[in-house]
Amino acid sequence: MAESVALDPVDLHILRLLQNDARTTYRELAAEVGVAPSTCLDRVTRLRRSGVILGHRLALDPARLGRGLQALLMVQVRPHRRELIGPFVERIRALPESLALFHLTGPDDYLVHVAVTDMADLQRLVLDEFTSQREVARVETRLIFQQWECGPLLPPAQGRQASDAG
Repeated sequence: MAESVALDPVDLHILRLLQNDARTTYRELAAEVGVAPSTCLDRVTRLRRSGVILGHRLALDPARLGRGLQALLMVQVRPHRRELIGPFVERIRALPESLALFHLTGPDDYLVHVAVTDMADLQRLVLDEFTSQREVARVETRLIFQQWECGPLLPPAQGRQASDAG
């Protein structure tokens, strides 16, 4: 597990602002958090180098791209062995319908978030790309009615860490 990085209130404010809008300029960030633009640039550079900031992503609306139906697929792989897992993961990640892939504990080995055009496309995806694979023992499908973004993600509050531990 990666070590956590010490962050002060200015760092936390910068992270909160960037998570809400990654296109915020250094000048705007600096004005908002009350530091010089050069200081803001240095802090963001340090946050990138330390691995706190992993990158910037473009959020797209799947429905506007013709993929108006989203689902979660719970997938059980048998046997659950390393030599099958790597190729399985790479195949699923390469599918244009795949939005996210999670390796899990419990009865299901993987959770796959997909976006498809309609129910027929979802059926095709499950039958042709999942259950047709010899290592896939079971696929359970859940349709997503609605989803919300959460966050921003910040480190646990010092007071909560102490009270959660006791």
